[in-house]
Amino acid sequence: MLNTRAANRQRAIYIAGASGIKPVIPFDVDLLATKAKARITPEAWAYIAGGAGLENTMASNRSAFDNWQIVPRMLRNVEQRDTSLDLFGHKMTVPFFLAPIGVLEMAHPEADLAVARAAALAQVPYVFSNQASVPMEQCAAVMDGAPHFFQLYWSKSNELVASFLQRAQANGSKGIVVTLDTTMLGWRTRDLDLAYLPFLRGMGIAQYTSDPVFQQMVDAAAKDAPTASPKVTLTAINTLIAASRRHPGSFWENLRTRRGLRAVQLFTQIYSRPNITWADLPFLREHTDLPIILKGILHPDDARKAMDYGVDAVYVSNHGGRQVDGSISAIEALPEVVQAIRDKIPVLFDSGVRGGADIFKALALGATAVGIGRPYTYALAIAGWRGVAELLENWVADFELTMGLAGCNNLAAIRAAGVRKV
Repeated sequence: MLNTRAANRQRAIYIAGASGIKPVIPFDVDLLATKAKARITPEAWAYIAGGAGLENTMASNRSAFDNWQIVPRMLRNVEQRDTSLDLFGHKMTVPFFLAPIGVLEMAHPEADLAVARAAALAQVPYVFSNQASVPMEQCAAVMDGAPHFFQLYWSKSNELVASFLQRAQANGSKGIVVTLDTTMLGWRTRDLDLAYLPFLRGMGIAQYTSDPVFQQMVDAAAKDAPTASPKVTLTAINTLIAASRRHPGSFWENLRTRRGLRAVQLFTQIYSRPNITWADLPFLREHTDLPIILKGILHPDDARKAMDYGVDAVYVSNHGGRQVDGSISAIEALPEVVQAIRDKIPVLFDSGVRGGADIFKALALGATAVGIGRPYTYALAIAGWRGVAELLENWVADFELTMGLAGCNNLAAIRAAGVRKV
């Protein structure tokens, strides 16, 4: 039961304010983004905040939430409010989690490790990114019992995929979130304007460089072909230095052998596999007994097919608008997917979530649990793990108060109450 958590959070803020102590991060999400933008480089802001094409999908992810309205009910006993749920046999204290976001070192030097520390403190589940800046083992070590999952991008090497799955299971992951919508990189205009891709600097590939199979592949590639040499410019030299510094081992040895650069080049060649199909899914089950969650489902027929292939959950998401410009918004797709699933397996959700009311609406439309994305990255940029921890405290309180004020004392009541279509 979390019947006092929201009240305690509000009380703590106001009491601190009476002593002149203000919160570390702002509550307004737009102001949160503005403060984060001021703390990071233009390249980092473009990568974190940007979307595909004209960013219409990003905009519709937000505007579509306005098509659903909460109808509060009165004179219901909401003194005791239970925000918990069971997911794959694991108790979650709140119905939301931290969605996978890559290259967090662009927001803060401690990157994924800072987020893991904050998630552990709040006991909020965290989905480790495939494109992390810190290996999954290091993040798992600080989770302190809080559930964590691993996001998988299916690379061209099945041997590498199998290695990722084995590592995730060994470090205590509670499930594999297979991201389906990024078999190719979306047309991200902000990044293209800057001609900047962080992976080419060795950023966001820690899951790869910490993997023994990947390192064997780097060795094999070095024997088969020389490392391609870009045009010698100051930027090219800085890129070589950055890739060498981020690669495990001696910086000088990496620089001499160009091993860091070789790893980057190999990553760009194998990280995505556009020819993946439904027929490939049994490979996952052959290499792990963890729950398999398919992320990127937007069509009810795909949801039905996922069940036909025996997956454990589907995840409604359009990658926060980063892949297909003009795509259906995630919240718009959710009701039809839920109807197709018919409560047979869990339905996770993200894209466009910006507060407790959004979480309430997604749950009312049938989501089992809801992912937070960019907002926690903004909090990370502003104040590191403390910023993320404070954001989670705020969102727990915001959601719990929204739930109570709407006349709901548990998650089942939210589902029963539903929301009204405008």
